[in-house]
Amino acid sequence: MNKEAIFRSALNLVHFSGAGRIAAPALKGTGAFMMLHHILPGGGLQQGFAPNAGLEITPEFLGEVIQFVRNKGYRIVSIEQSYKMINGDMPSDKPFIVFTIDDGYRDNLEHALPVFKQHDCPFTIFIAPQITDGKCELWWRGLELAIIENDRVSAEIAGEKFDLKTSSDNEQALAFDQLYWPLRDLPEYEQRTWIRKFCDGYQIDLDKMCAQAAMTWDEVRAIANEPLCTIGAHTIHHYAVSKLSAQDVVKEATESRDRIEREIGKQPEFFAYPYGDEGSAGPRDFDLMQKAGFKMALTTRKGLIYRDHKEHLTALPRLSLNGSYQQLHFVDALLSGVPFALFNKFRKLNVA
Repeated sequence: MNKEAIFRSALNLVHFSGAGRIAAPALKGTGAFMMLHHILPGGGLQQGFAPNAGLEITPEFLGEVIQFVRNKGYRIVSIEQSYKMINGDMPSDKPFIVFTIDDGYRDNLEHALPVFKQHDCPFTIFIAPQITDGKCELWWRGLELAIIENDRVSAEIAGEKFDLKTSSDNEQALAFDQLYWPLRDLPEYEQRTWIRKFCDGYQIDLDKMCAQAAMTWDEVRAIANEPLCTIGAHTIHHYAVSKLSAQDVVKEATESRDRIEREIGKQPEFFAYPYGDEGSAGPRDFDLMQKAGFKMALTTRKGLIYRDHKEHLTALPRLSLNGSYQQLHFVDALLSGVPFALFNKFRKLNVA
């Protein structure tokens, strides 16, 4: 049984055993930040080789989740309102939900915005300007396309050579798994150089891929003018900040904030770490974001929000709406807090 199947079974157990309902009063905390990337028709429902499908959900599922959390008694708020609630400046007798989207893809405008407007639901989009410029190496997508379009791929990463068959779904999945983490683990600048050379060898235009996927600045300005929308910062180049020097981390964060302000006329006050897991952002980076003046910064560490997060506003966890788990009982199990308690060894805060 693979990890995804194990996790799915665990969520089913939490929900159908009633453990989530029993534990929720103690574990569900004061709120949650939902994390999304792509909202697309059919998103996350692909059959066969689709290694990035977890980053997608359908518009229909988004609408179902919005209605579900409201029916569960959550108050959906803007990220600014959540900041006030965590700080105790805006008392509420209901836990909050904030919907956040990373990177700024065109589907956010075309498919997510109508759902948010239909449900009068506030949301935040974290923008990485090089993605919006259409110049960012979306390496995980480039790697996927090279594997799909070829019967065999060859590569060398950090001195290790690969020659992989990619004719069938199983071969493609195995090839992606073998290449993904060695590539992910490379230093950021080396990684981007590597993926450009690799994709050039398979006639894949990374800039064209990025430009086709991303909102333009005109589109970012249009969605930023929507009353329900807040724009946040997400570094310039979508780098894992833990791999950068402290000076470069601050530069990536503040220059992204400044560029966005020049483009939309309003300075972002909130930040999200690219990738955002424990290996991509840590205590040094949490401190740097605080010193850089961001009100809050969001990770992708798994968890809900508790009162003690008031002291860790630049290390906040999120709950991913994963395309492989588009059923409301999975969302219900996650909101109970039980899975996160297990992930975090029964620590409510995971900030180290």
